[in-house]
Amino acid sequence: MTTCAQAIKKWESKSGQVATEASEIKLCCQIPPLTKFDKTLGTLKECEILSLSTNTIDRMGSLSGMSKLRILSIGRNNLKKIEKLEDVASTLEQLWISYNQISSLEGISCCKKLTTLYMSNNAIKSFSELDHLAGLEKLKDVLFIGNPMYDEATDKADARLRVLARLPQVTKIDGQLVKPSEIEAAVQYADH
Repeated sequence: MTTCAQAIKKWESKSGQVATEASEIKLCCQIPPLTKFDKTLGTLKECEILSLSTNTIDRMGSLSGMSKLRILSIGRNNLKKIEKLEDVASTLEQLWISYNQISSLEGISCCKKLTTLYMSNNAIKSFSELDHLAGLEKLKDVLFIGNPMYDEATDKADARLRVLARLPQVTKIDGQLVKPSEIEAAVQYADH
């Protein structure tokens, strides 16, 4: 197991930068992998982009101290729950969290500046989970393909309408721009 402190030291020696002053830090694919967050991440006060992808992290920890964090990439881990985003809720704009085992979207609603949520290939079973995102007015780009909730839909078009009916603010679903005809259809879909 690699600790965050060890991964940061390794990143510093490889990049030649001081982590506490860097705006982008990539701690992906650690060998051995990172398994958890620790308080060392809180020392990354200038970090705007943090990538912890492709490790074996099974639980999100505190990001206290990361007051400039805009993009958090934590895909391809073992996360089951989205939590502890309150410390970065006022700055976080993008959350890339695909290829985990997350079954609920609880824990994201505090991120009022969120514009992008990449959440494909997780364990979201119901479109009703999207209701946790309804209050995120700035949310424009979502990726949900590969979640079991899509099994409820008759086809890809139906899945897009179900997403749009619950999240009318989005302009891009699963990598494709929302068409005006879909907006009209989603309004009717939501009325049923």
